[in-house]
Amino acid sequence: MSRLDSAIRRLQAQRACLDWAVAGIAGQPGPVLELGLGNGRTYDHLRQRLPGRQIFVFERQVAAHPDCVPDAAHLLLGDFRDTLPGALARTGGGAVFAHCDIGSGDPALTAELAAFVGPALAPLLAAGAVVAADQALDIAGCTAVALPDGVAPGRYHLYRKDAE
Repeated sequence: MSRLDSAIRRLQAQRACLDWAVAGIAGQPGPVLELGLGNGRTYDHLRQRLPGRQIFVFERQVAAHPDCVPDAAHLLLGDFRDTLPGALARTGGGAVFAHCDIGSGDPALTAELAAFVGPALAPLLAAGAVVAADQALDIAGCTAVALPDGVAPGRYHLYRKDAE
């Protein structure tokens, strides 16, 4: 498979999982977390699908299209290891959805970051919250969910936080 075909399949899987998650949180109040702004495509997608919903974005350094950068109140700049702990005070409550796009070209660094993000994310989630991630995560109190039709296993990952 060419790198172009792989990128297209990844983006199709990402969109399918994001749209599945948006439908899965309909009617549930609470903020949304976006871990990894990148160029802002998924943030833009989420704010169009979730108008009026607060979306808090965690990013090390902004490099997104100017139209796809959240306001200062919803942007937590810095390393995830510094910004995730204690973020509940900033978000005002447990998140009903978290999208984690944290992969990089370095498999060892990506695995290390995923090992941190899973446990750090758990206390930020409301009961019944959905997590969509490009990496497998170990999130206490969350159960893996079947992927939408057409998304190959391992291409993306979905979780739901257990009811408390």
